[in-house]
Amino acid sequence: MNNNRNSSFPGNQLFRNNEGSTNSISISTFELPHKSRKSIGALLVNPVQRDNPVLKAIQSTPYQFEDIAPDYVVGKSACVLYLSLKYHKLYPEYIYRRIEELSGQYDLRILLILVDTNDHEHLLREITKATVYANITIILAWTIQEAARSIETLKKFENKPPDMIKTKHESDFMSNMAKSLTQIRSINKTDVLTLTSEYGSFSGISKASVNDLALLPGIGDNKAKKLFAAFNDDFIIKKDK
Repeated sequence: MNNNRNSSFPGNQLFRNNEGSTNSISISTFELPHKSRKSIGALLVNPVQRDNPVLKAIQSTPYQFEDIAPDYVVGKSACVLYLSLKYHKLYPEYIYRRIEELSGQYDLRILLILVDTNDHEHLLREITKATVYANITIILAWTIQEAARSIETLKKFENKPPDMIKTKHESDFMSNMAKSLTQIRSINKTDVLTLTSEYGSFSGISKASVNDLALLPGIGDNKAKKLFAAFNDDFIIKKDK
């Protein structure tokens, strides 16, 4: 059996690997609805992006060209539109037409903007208004390389849980005590251990008198006064004269 297929067969697309070479792979011509599209591992790219320098700067993510509405598909229901502000100044209606074409498609729609002009404030302001109404997220990039890394990162995190990019919070009691009490000037972690051993909780520390606090090892009068003030003084907002 001859395993070689004619490259002009409609089911064949060009796949570009990390080294820049191309290989022919078979892709079904039957298109599923966007929200049920199965991830095949490669970044899907609209052919209009073929000569975009951003695409050429993508190094670590394999991609393939496909007839899609957005410029890039980075997940099962996540896509990216790309816009250069220089291009926007020449063709201001372009991006609004592209946004309208995406209406009702994809759960996460991102507009990746390359800020490549100095007078960008008013341009970004008007674009932001349109994206708010269309429920589109904006990501700004100041270089072609930064824009490429943004696309690669979105694709790499396609199947990652949200907590992968969330700030990690300490959940144990002593870590929380130390993080809070050391915000008071001159209070260190050793002092936190002393206070916690003596009073057991925030509530206990807050009810202690200045004299009681000053008697603790390593605390003294100055730290005792600052601790007492932190728990008992009113918050005062200084107004500019």
